[in-house]
Amino acid sequence: MLDFHPRSYFKMVSKLAVAILSLASLASAHYTIPSLITDGAASAEWQYVRKTNNFNSQAPVTDVTSADFRCYTSETGATASTATVAAGSTIGLQANGPMYHNGVINVYMAKAPSDVSTWDGSGNVWFKVYEIPAVTDGGSTITFPGSNIQSFNFKVPQNLPSGQYLVRTEHIALHSASSFGGAQFYISCAQINVTGGGSGSPGPLVSIPGVYTGNEPGILINIYYPVPTSYIQPGPAVWSG
Repeated sequence: MLDFHPRSYFKMVSKLAVAILSLASLASAHYTIPSLITDGAASAEWQYVRKTNNFNSQAPVTDVTSADFRCYTSETGATASTATVAAGSTIGLQANGPMYHNGVINVYMAKAPSDVSTWDGSGNVWFKVYEIPAVTDGGSTITFPGSNIQSFNFKVPQNLPSGQYLVRTEHIALHSASSFGGAQFYISCAQINVTGGGSGSPGPLVSIPGVYTGNEPGILINIYYPVPTSYIQPGPAVWSG
């Protein structure tokens, strides 16, 4: 018969409780971006957005060379439904809570060769359509309009060719970005079908991963001291059509 030691049992239960609370704290400390906004309304979570690996943990991607840096679905293998939107209309993304970390936002799109639900987005096919950079005033302050918000909206370029697209958003949290690999990327990919488009040629085109090395001044940066005198948004210029 095994001996029962109340003190040992209490210690074991206490450690387990601490571990559970730590995991809960970790999950609540981050966020996912699971909803597409169309016609002014947010979709159900993961309806039009591919479910990311962190749908439970909410942990970010920190390796910009990882295959998960594209859509973060290596474990889920997820696809989603495809929302139909008109060129020139306003769409957006919504997180599952405020994106409270100090950081910036980029939105990329890539045209699928056929059915977007079976396409992985590989190749030199991505172009930027929207960004929310940091704002500086020469070294006194730096502010982040893309932080402490839960959603944002942007215009689908009017001259964008019709077809099916991946829409990839990244919220780049910079609170720990003073060392290489410290920036945290909160990523999601939505699926849309653009109608009524034009004959524009989106660009410049980049690959994801490949668009960043991690050494960019907008990714490897100390946002606290000394206060940056300027901020360079990572990635190519926005294509507005």
